[in-house]
Amino acid sequence: MKAAVLKTFGSPLAIESVPDPVPGTGEVIVEVAASKVLAYAGEVLGGQRKYLLDPPAIPGPGGVGRVRSVGPDATRLAVGDWVFCDPTVRSRDDTLAPDILLQGLTAGGPGGQRLQKYFHDGAWAERVRIPTENAIRIGDIAPDEAPRWCCLGTLLVPYGGLLAVGLMSGETVLVNGATGAFGGAGVAVALAMGAACVIATGRNGPTLESLARRFGSRVVGVQMHGQEDDDRQRILTAAPGPIDVVLDLLPPAATPGQVRTAVLAVRPYGRVVLMGGVGTQGGADLGLPYGWLMRNCITVRGQWMYPPGAVTRLAAMVRAGLIRLEEFAVTSFDLDHANEAVAHAAANARPFQTTVICPC
Repeated sequence: MKAAVLKTFGSPLAIESVPDPVPGTGEVIVEVAASKVLAYAGEVLGGQRKYLLDPPAIPGPGGVGRVRSVGPDATRLAVGDWVFCDPTVRSRDDTLAPDILLQGLTAGGPGGQRLQKYFHDGAWAERVRIPTENAIRIGDIAPDEAPRWCCLGTLLVPYGGLLAVGLMSGETVLVNGATGAFGGAGVAVALAMGAACVIATGRNGPTLESLARRFGSRVVGVQMHGQEDDDRQRILTAAPGPIDVVLDLLPPAATPGQVRTAVLAVRPYGRVVLMGGVGTQGGADLGLPYGWLMRNCITVRGQWMYPPGAVTRLAAMVRAGLIRLEEFAVTSFDLDHANEAVAHAAANARPFQTTVICPC
């Protein structure tokens, strides 16, 4: 089969023939119709992000495709089913604290690296081998709809965070970093889950204005200027009432102060979920005040990715019209132009802009 192969960090992807994946028990082979390209994929492939990926490897975290073959443990999956290939691979030998691998992207630590030695390759190939539980049916779609269904991968990240803190309908949510791809998706997901108001923060004023135009009066944009106390006061002034939930999705380039600005705006007994990258690439950590957390009974939750059932539930929200994949502008590249796809994704790192590679 044809695949895009990362030989070494910093080298262009090589488009070449590689052996077909061979399924084992508990595994599924999927014909990949489309796979999303992250905006920061170039930083991963170039080695700047220092992700735990072991070249030579086929990158590509997740995708959409059709089942080609299933193992003996599959009871409902069938050949030809359209599935979302969930890249969040969990070890099966510790249900309380499983090791996690993002297949085709990075491991979550030493245990995830052990998983990666087996589930080594991602979805930038004509076929991919994944655990049975990671091939999640999304129902029938037309083949030309597959690239748009890859947008589930962007929506799932903030959805996982909002599920983790138990967002309830009628609450006010602050999405910190709403001008990025995951943050913009977080605005859409929070509204679909019934948020009464979403406070969208970011540095890019025009992008914040476009979010308000896109979703209407339930979205209030607040532009950040980099002065922690002043920015927080403007958030509190703009909010229609107490802020119940803060969802932080700021990237590694952001400062701890940009996170604290939002976190310290949450109401007493409020909830905070951290899903961004501040401090993960070196630099200062968050430094939240102990006394404020304790006296105000604040819940702070870290969340990496989303629970196993999230894909099915989010797909149902799409089918019900609560989330419109049509909001996303999708640009597709064939496998031969995978390097161009990586460059395009980096140049179009905005909300509701998605780049995909279509191997088949």
